Amino acid sequence: MVIPVLPSLASWNSFRTRLSKSGPILKGVLNTMLTRRSWAEPWKIKVVEPVRMTTREYRLRAIREAGYNTFLLRSEDVYIDLLTDSGTNAMSDRQWAGMMIGDEAYAGSRSFYRFEEAVQRVYGYRHVIPTHQGRGAEHILSRILIRPGDVIPGNMYFTTTRFHQELAGGRFVDVVVPEAHDPADEHPFKGNVDLDKLESVVKSNSGKVRYVSLAGTVNMAGGQPFSLENLRAVRLLTERYGVKIILDATRVAENAYFIQQRQPGQLSRPIAQIVKDVCALTDGCTMSAKKDPIANIGGFLALNDEAIAEEARNLVVVYEGLHTYGGMAGRDMEAVAIGIDESVDDQHMHARIGQVSYLGEKLIGWGVPVVRPIGGHGVFLDARAFLPHVPQEQYPAQCLTAEIYVDSGVRSMERGGVSAGRDPETGEERRPSLELVRLTLPRRVYTQAHMDVTAESVLSVYEQRQHISGLKMVFEPRYLRFFQARFEPLPGAEERLHVQVRTPPPSSG
Repeated sequence: MVIPVLPSLASWNSFRTRLSKSGPILKGVLNTMLTRRSWAEPWKIKVVEPVRMTTREYRLRAIREAGYNTFLLRSEDVYIDLLTDSGTNAMSDRQWAGMMIGDEAYAGSRSFYRFEEAVQRVYGYRHVIPTHQGRGAEHILSRILIRPGDVIPGNMYFTTTRFHQELAGGRFVDVVVPEAHDPADEHPFKGNVDLDKLESVVKSNSGKVRYVSLAGTVNMAGGQPFSLENLRAVRLLTERYGVKIILDATRVAENAYFIQQRQPGQLSRPIAQIVKDVCALTDGCTMSAKKDPIANIGGFLALNDEAIAEEARNLVVVYEGLHTYGGMAGRDMEAVAIGIDESVDDQHMHARIGQVSYLGEKLIGWGVPVVRPIGGHGVFLDARAFLPHVPQEQYPAQCLTAEIYVDSGVRSMERGGVSAGRDPETGEERRPSLELVRLTLPRRVYTQAHMDVTAESVLSVYEQRQHISGLKMVFEPRYLRFFQARFEPLPGAEERLHVQVRTPPPSSG
């Protein structure tokens, strides 16, 4: 991977200042820039999947047929797919080899016990209940721990997590630090819990707070981490009130990387040790193995409490499958077990976060508004700042995803008002403070050239932003509407999509 060369001295100095405050790995990146040297990913490509570049006219038809929702595009019509990092990663040769020895026994599969051992060894939890993916674990956990009227505080909502909490009769309350709601704030741990706010919620809802929902790198805030120091303080607070902590461990290894790089006293520690420390401060976790563990499918619920684990084993049989496969094939459990070990490898995580940083810093250097600091699993465009003339009720982030796709075939995801959905009590649309577009990087899939194409497309759209108009929603599913909602352009918007204006990106020479 070639390190970015920024277009102006001011941008260069700004970038150098940001990097100088980081840990030794990113300082090494800075030194590499100064000596005009490059570094590369710690893997080589064995198998490729051909993709095709379509015409602008073709993409206009495709996005129109998809109702201006990138979730409804056919994958064959996508050139660079940055919709999600969930199940879209490139598995290693070891993972593919492991799939060949998967034990597909209905009960007592050897693959389950290898999977269970990996979870217990890397994350440290006592009981492991397999599920088909993360939301299966969220569903079972919510049915066990939540009663109607309960309150679940957490460091910002996630779509499926909050949905399962509300479906069980609970109410999510945001207790993330206020810096998380400001895209431009450079706070290094915007995923931290606001301790005063958390204690206030627990006190004012006595007996109704069973657990704190803690996400490792907060997705809806731009992939922002919490610190180990903050988690220890949360643990002390919850112990005083008899409240559990349940970790969304989907990207806990990425969170551990940021702890290693940004928190004093952690620089010399391996990511694997930090992951173990994080999990030891919680009572259980939900996991989508489609992210950190680099698998195409799978997940689990891990717990320390034996009684809760026993109830989970009962429910997994009802909703997922027997407690020794939980909706996964034996071959998938083998791939997850191997991927768990690969996810906490320091070289792997350096390359993974480094690629995200490369794309983010390139856009910052060109003046494109993004969430800062750059997060773990993607670069998040600030659609409010990108399209200040498009009001939130016209879904600016949704507009922006469609525009980027039409420009280049790059597929991204809306993370704003559409994703926030409606208040279940009032039926009113939620208006989140953050209106974002997520450029999510699958692990070990794309090259630097793909990042350059993506950055240049975003810049091209940014330079035409004054011509972009809003959308109206014409079909709204009852649940998790962002997956299947359909939109139509407001008057004049569709005609503008046919106008192609391209300005070359700033010279990197």
